[in-house]
Amino acid sequence: MRKIAAMAYGVAAYVVFLGAFVHSVGFVGNFLVPKTIDSGLAGAPLDALVIDALLLGLFAVQHSVMARPGFKAIWTRIVSPSIERSTYVLISSLLLFLLFWQWRPLPAVIWDRSAGPAQVMIQALFWLGWLVVLASSFLISHVDLFGLRQVWLNLRGKTYQHPVFVVRGLYRFVRHPLMLGFVIAFWAAPVMTLGHLVFAVATTAYILIALRFEERDLIDTLGVAYLDYREQVPMLVPLPRARTGESPARRSIIP
Repeated sequence: MRKIAAMAYGVAAYVVFLGAFVHSVGFVGNFLVPKTIDSGLAGAPLDALVIDALLLGLFAVQHSVMARPGFKAIWTRIVSPSIERSTYVLISSLLLFLLFWQWRPLPAVIWDRSAGPAQVMIQALFWLGWLVVLASSFLISHVDLFGLRQVWLNLRGKTYQHPVFVVRGLYRFVRHPLMLGFVIAFWAAPVMTLGHLVFAVATTAYILIALRFEERDLIDTLGVAYLDYREQVPMLVPLPRARTGESPARRSIIP
């Protein structure tokens, strides 16, 4: 019964994540959802800025702290290791819903490219960013990344092992295409308001900082294989590098 309950919990956490993901597309893109990054009651700019910063900071702290191996070692003494990832996904998703609900718009317009070819190009970049995010999650292990594989193996009575480190697809050009997709999507706004700019700047800064910690963890986990990979493939900007030695081993990366 505990294994069945863990499986149900993992599936429920994934469903909540799917809702948060779809909602985030509409929230950032200003469509589909009732309250977006630029809609809602605009209060005093300073108050809005403080509230938005607190919401972003709360998500950033949770998202980084709970992902660290040291925290996981302590946390899995309290919760079953099989649902550790699902719990991380669930809390992250709920914090995103809190951000969507409590976000305060800052409507001052920084740039407006809502007509003509520029609008079409920017909108295409927006969708490209989200496509890169989704594709990148499947190029690693989507079901492992969001906790489904862990609860499935637990249900079957099998021991969990990290997926093999394979370099393929977008991961041949940048080490973190999933995060690159987010950066593209967050900045691709035909109409960039002050509130959207705050969101884009804060999330980009968080991504750049968080990736430093993530890379340290990947080196600790994967060792020389990841060091070689890091030397040959750029982090976020797909610029060519001079390659030396052999190509990196074909293995899969789990953030």
